[in-house]
Amino acid sequence: MKTLHKMALVSVAALALLAGGAQAQTAAKGKAEKVARVSDADVRQLIESSFTSKGPATVEGVINQDPTQKACSQYPDRTRVPAALAKKVEAAELKQVKYPADSNFIGDWKEGEKIAQNGRGMQFTDPVGGTNGANCYACHQLTKAEISFGNIGPSLYNYGKLRGNSQEVVKYTWGKIWDSNAYSACSNMPRFGHKGILTEQQIRDVMALLLDPASPVNQ
Repeated sequence: MKTLHKMALVSVAALALLAGGAQAQTAAKGKAEKVARVSDADVRQLIESSFTSKGPATVEGVINQDPTQKACSQYPDRTRVPAALAKKVEAAELKQVKYPADSNFIGDWKEGEKIAQNGRGMQFTDPVGGTNGANCYACHQLTKAEISFGNIGPSLYNYGKLRGNSQEVVKYTWGKIWDSNAYSACSNMPRFGHKGILTEQQIRDVMALLLDPASPVNQ
């Protein structure tokens, strides 16, 4: 009898756990459905009511997305962007890359190093129209001497030494800096030229940092 009583208690406990699990799943499903029902208008209203534009950091800059940003926002996991969409995004962004009119792609690597090290710019504490940095080290290794760098992006150490400085490499590198989505749809890398984060001269200097044989990147 004691054994049967214990079995009955275990059965009741198991049923209770199963019922609780089912309720939890139902509740989770309900929450997921509520999240799914949040519209773009809801998000826009929340942002507009929660933030205030100050300096170069504006509410409009957050909520007014261009077609590429809207498409990529549907895929937070950038590795799951459908191939057809990726091809469409890359083709559209490649058309927007602006190459230097004078065909002068290379600047001063010493200035490029300063830009790569500089993480300031476009924050609410910065002046409107101020000079921005590229903050390259936040995502890439660039030199052998640097001991602190991010790894979201690939290492760029020996970039020019490994790739050379052919016209194809130079144009690709410029295009990648100008608009990263031209070569990798929904990339995490900022579109430095397309969004006006860096000037044309700044991009030349970063190009020099990557490609000039005298640059510490290629030592």
